[in-house]
Amino acid sequence: MKLYHHPLSGHSHRVHLFLSLLGVPYELVEVDMAAGAHKAPEFLKLNAFGQVPVLDDDGAVISDSAAILIYLARKYGRTDWLPEDMLTAARIQKWLSVAAGEIAYGPCAARLVTVFGANFHADEVIARAHRILTLVEVELSGRAFLLGDNPTIADIALYSYIANAPEGNVDTSPYQAVRAWLARIEALPGFVGFRRTKIGLAA
Repeated sequence: MKLYHHPLSGHSHRVHLFLSLLGVPYELVEVDMAAGAHKAPEFLKLNAFGQVPVLDDDGAVISDSAAILIYLARKYGRTDWLPEDMLTAARIQKWLSVAAGEIAYGPCAARLVTVFGANFHADEVIARAHRILTLVEVELSGRAFLLGDNPTIADIALYSYIANAPEGNVDTSPYQAVRAWLARIEALPGFVGFRRTKIGLAA
């Protein structure tokens, strides 16, 4: 099983983290995005969108981080990470959508400005980041993880960009429940961190 990734991609990290937490064998293949490797013909055969991460499971190729998280949970029968009951599955899907929406256009976008020089309005994306962090703070008040006492792939999908949000000048210090949640994920056996960049509030 190969994971094509970039170490500064939070989308890549969430899959790397989940693979490590599952304790399954995998190989990391770094894609040199600065050199345009993600747009090279051989990579586009794996993912026509030219994006990381991509998982190649002995010829079964899956792109999109949320899709890969679901695939891995189902492949290994990990109903602890992705329960089968419809209500819990729907709640997890909601958070996967948040990861692709509010997280991507909030803390992720704010970090893209500082780390990669993306052309976003910094004030706007930082404000979006604080709106979603405020909502996540409320969700985590009185519970250990997003859905209750145990982590699911919903937590994994949100972790990376929230953990590194200060790199995008998003101050996470006011969010006590969020910071406690980050610490609980970081204490899980098999945890691997998202590479830090000394920039923004993390400088």
